[in-house]
Formats: sequence, structure tokens, C-alpha cells
Amino acid sequence: MTAGATTQPRWVRFCVFLGVVLLVLSGLVIIGVSVLEERYQGRVVTADLFGDTGDFAPLAASTPGGVRVRSSESAPDVDLDGPLDLLLVGIDPRPNEAPRPPLADAIMVLHVDAAHEHAYLFSMPRDLIVDIPAFAKAGYRGGTGKINGAMAYGSRVAATGELDTAQGFQLLARTVVDRTGIPRFEAGAILDFSGFEAVVDALGGVDMYVDERTLSIHRAPNGTLRPGWGPQKTYEVGEQHMSGWEALDFVRQRKSLAEGDYARQRHQKQFLKAVLTQATGSGLLTDPLRLDRVLRAAGESLTFSGRGHDLLDYVVALRHLRPDDLTMVQLPGAAVGRGAGYRGEHLLPVADEFFAAVAADRVGEYLSEHPELVS
Repeated sequence: MTAGATTQPRWVRFCVFLGVVLLVLSGLVIIGVSVLEERYQGRVVTADLFGDTGDFAPLAASTPGGVRVRSSESAPDVDLDGPLDLLLVGIDPRPNEAPRPPLADAIMVLHVDAAHEHAYLFSMPRDLIVDIPAFAKAGYRGGTGKINGAMAYGSRVAATGELDTAQGFQLLARTVVDRTGIPRFEAGAILDFSGFEAVVDALGGVDMYVDERTLSIHRAPNGTLRPGWGPQKTYEVGEQHMSGWEALDFVRQRKSLAEGDYARQRHQKQFLKAVLTQATGSGLLTDPLRLDRVLRAAGESLTFSGRGHDLLDYVVALRHLRPDDLTMVQLPGAAVGRGAGYRGEHLLPVADEFFAAVAADRVGEYLSEHPELVS
């Protein structure tokens, strides 16, 4: 199955992953670790997202999004007692263009400090111009291009020509490591849109502040898909209560915003924190049936690699984190070229200083000196 096997956009997968982690963390004291393990652990698809197996084992199954699932993942153990860096990726498959290699439409890094008391989330612009390393598994010789193309270049299996989204993640992870200097990712995730609306709707919707008037290029006011003309769903400035489809539509928008993809990155992170706040403050944790629906939908949306640890190990390791412990970071950048000459984006020098702080686990200290980076 190819990476474009479903009709739904998927870049928002990052929301579901962090949502399920913190929901489960908060729910541990209510429904117990053993119940979580029995009921939800088996629903999370695992795959070799970092090339740790060194080969391509027979496929056990395929997810609805076409992620090729290995029958096992033998990876070196990572240390969960120190700082952790997780790579979260969402893709936007277009089935009408199949077979089309997957493009990473959202690339986020979650850094957790050594004490596991604070977490920091930042995005890599999808059009960031980077050096993409050679990748023998895909027969890719390396080159310079937009970072979201790394997953596409890496996804083609050289021996067969088939598309493998998990293999594409491997090249993207190497590219992000090279660009940021972060030595290693302890875990990674590809997350599926299919459970996104169900998660938000199970929460009873989400409340968030819309910081600029936003016109949808995808939806009419009643939520139906627009053919490219006619009335547009409009998100007015101020506090808004959004259903699942509205929240998804809002955080997809970039073409109608002055800052384009940088504004969309900001809205993604604002929305994520709103979801986590809603999850821990809406009575969800004392409503076992609703909690069960949310966790099941989220778990089924997740493809995960813990590099020797399963998701529950990370749940236990991060059990003290809460939404207020999560800081959103916005890295400044600028366009390379204008108009017809646009070639992509580059980050300003402060981003490289921030990456060095991540690698050294000094993010809190660095942000105290650069509060303008806090979104």
C-alpha cells in the first residue's frame, strides 16, 4: 500500500500524539497502568522509524495511511532518565495524485529536560532549505532542498520502487539531526488524521483564542468542502469554541494569513496546548467512558518508535508533566526569494543558538534570555 491510501489530510497527527501521551499520564492515577497496557498499548502501531533494525523484515500489516509495519522492532535501548527529544511528523497524502511520495507537512520536535519537569515544542518550517544526506536504502544521492522533501526522497525502496513512509521518516530524522545538531531522537511518531476529529469531539470541542481573522480555503461556513469558490468559513478574532472539523480546518490555514506558514505553526502549537488544557480541565479524567473513547481514538491514530521502549515506558517516564509545563517556541525565519523567485525559507541565526541549547539541555535558561522566542 502506498502512502496516499486515504482521502484525509494528515499533517495534524502531531496533535494526537501529544494529546494521548498527556491524557494517559493524567489518567494513570484513575484507571491504572495495567488497564492502560491491556486496553490501549496494543492499539498503537509500531514501526522502525529510525533504521534501527538494519534491514527490512516482512510486513506484518499496513496502517490506513500506508505506513509499512514491521513484525518486530529490535532497537538499542535509550536512557529515559535524562533529557529526551521526540520527533513528531505529520503528512498530507493526496490520493488523486497517487502514487505520490509522502511530504512531511508538519515537523515538530518535543524536548523534555533531564528532570522531566519541563517540555518545549518547536516546529521546523516545511519549506526550510537544508542539506539532505545521501540515503542508500532509497538510492538517494543527497542534495539541497526543502526539508519536507526528505521524507519523500527517503520513502522509495530502492530494491522494489515501492513507497514506505516509515523509511522516509528515517531520512527525515537524519536530516533534522544534521540541521539542528540534536545528537539523537529517543522516540518518533507519525500520527493519523483518522482519529483527530473524534478526539476533539469526544472532548466536547476545544476553546482557543483566534489571534487573527482567518479565512478557510477548504471549507464553506457549514463545513462542507469548497470547490475553490463561494462562501468561506471565517474564524473571527477572539475566544472561539471549535468542533473537531473546525479545529482541524483552522490550524490547516496558511494562505490567507500574513505570515503564511509561520502563522500556521503558531496556531498549531496554540491549538495543541488548548487541547491539553481542555483534556485535563473538562472533567474527562473523571468520566471513564469518555476517557476510553478519547484514548482509543488517539491510540489507533499513532505509529510509534520508542527505540527499545514502548509507549507506556514513555508514559511512566513523563507522568509528572502537565499542560502548564509545556512551552511553545517559535523560531524566526525569512523567505529565500520572492514571488516567482521564491525558493523556500531559512532560519535566522538565533535558531542555531536555540538548537545548541536543546542539544546541551539548556532550553529553559536560554529562553529566559530570549523571551521573544516563546510563542
